[in-house]
Amino acid sequence: MNTNQPETIVYWSELQLKYGTIYLAASKNGLLYVGSLQGDFEEIHNWVNKHIKNANLEKNDDILEPYKTEIIDFMDGKRTKLTSRCEEIGTSFQKEVWQALRKIPYGETRTYSDIAAMIQKPQAIRAVGRAIGANPLLIYNPCHRVIGKNGKLTGFRGGLIMKKRLLKVENVNFEENEQQRR
Repeated sequence: MNTNQPETIVYWSELQLKYGTIYLAASKNGLLYVGSLQGDFEEIHNWVNKHIKNANLEKNDDILEPYKTEIIDFMDGKRTKLTSRCEEIGTSFQKEVWQALRKIPYGETRTYSDIAAMIQKPQAIRAVGRAIGANPLLIYNPCHRVIGKNGKLTGFRGGLIMKKRLLKVENVNFEENEQQRR
């Protein structure tokens, strides 16, 4: 067994938005992680340590600048599609769910049961929900487009403020319940 596994460099940076800060991480192969509005550096640190063996986090604003620009343009309504290269780290089931998320057209929503049907596993609604909750590439794998069967907003790793903002950018009508308005 080789204990001298080479170090993997994971680059990170902060993206300052009008309504908060999100942290981003990328490898030489592409964007790995988009953090939540309520997150901090520890969020990225914990995710990287869990998913990438022998990782070394290195701040590098230059490498992450193209991703930042693309996300800002998307959130400002200047683009409808994100095209930067990403490196997905997850199980084969998670990747299948995330691929289905990318098939949801801009400006439209689907339910968890819709996603389960898209991957031809209609009984796997809860597993689909867990895979969506584990999505490391917010916005790129547009889990903000998944709402409850009743048409109301459901949880979002990026926080409901971010989900509402993304849906408003895409001109999506959604229902809020009393708790979400607070």
